[in-house]
Amino acid sequence: MYQFFISNYFDLGNYNMKNMLKVERAKLNLTQEDLAKRIGVSRQTINSIEKGKYIPSTLLTLKMSRVFGVPVNSFFELTEED
Repeated sequence: MYQFFISNYFDLGNYNMKNMLKVERAKLNLTQEDLAKRIGVSRQTINSIEKGKYIPSTLLTLKMSRVFGVPVNSFFELTEED
């Protein structure tokens, strides 16, 4: 299955995307590989998201929300740049 990540091309302007994926994974004792398998992406994709190098698609964030059992805005936050 191929994943196309159009969201890489979005300009966030004066905002940053903060994420707490590592914290949510730790709560469920999931590795990056475990989460990747559950949502159908590579471990490298999870690593890139956690490091803030990649902004995931809406579909991926909803899949993560389902795995974590919490709303998307509990592990992704849009913050204004200083």
